[in-house]
Amino acid sequence: MSAAPVPVRVLLADDQRVVRDGLAMLLGLLDGIELVGTAADGEDALRLVDEHDPDVVLMDLRMPRLDGIEATRRLSERGSGRPRVVALTTYADDASVLGALRAGAKGYLTKDAGADEIRAAVLAVARGEAALDPAVQHHVVTALAGGGVAPPTSPADGPPLPDDLTPREAEVLQLIATGLTHTEIADRLVVSPATVKSHVNHLFAKIGARDRGQAVAYAFRNGLS
Repeated sequence: MSAAPVPVRVLLADDQRVVRDGLAMLLGLLDGIELVGTAADGEDALRLVDEHDPDVVLMDLRMPRLDGIEATRRLSERGSGRPRVVALTTYADDASVLGALRAGAKGYLTKDAGADEIRAAVLAVARGEAALDPAVQHHVVTALAGGGVAPPTSPADGPPLPDDLTPREAEVLQLIATGLTHTEIADRLVVSPATVKSHVNHLFAKIGARDRGQAVAYAFRNGLS
């Protein structure tokens, strides 16, 4: 008889008690997730990470003493690769979204996300994947396309590419991150849509992305945007 799957250990950080208590109750009902602690601010979150060693932190961004973006940055700077952070906040503005991703968050959900969305995001991030709310994906694409982010440089001119991406695959990923469709990418690169689809399939397999949202998050985290 096979052993039951080990649940994903989750720490929740939110400064609003009623929200924190509600989310804690919700997380306690989700299959495959074990809530190991709750924090009222970023300082508490860092302390409880050391105490409970969670796999994932659901992190509110706007909290007293130490906000979620700075707490996320400090966790990322430890270099251990865990816990991974999912930003869970009321706000989906460009500054919040891009700030969280720059700090190292692997997922971003707004607080109107349903139980299934939260569970899927936590499990995906625990597996090392990215998880972006569709509305958040729109903000990232808009920012990359013209909201103050520098135009992408040629992948061939930069440092070695991650995950064995070829320069062409990285170029396609950059164009996905600016919001272009497969057809528009084909026109831009003067290749067939079938060729673009082949590049997309290969690069998605290499980076572990299941959709364009995860690919955009990967591009942003790895400086390919």
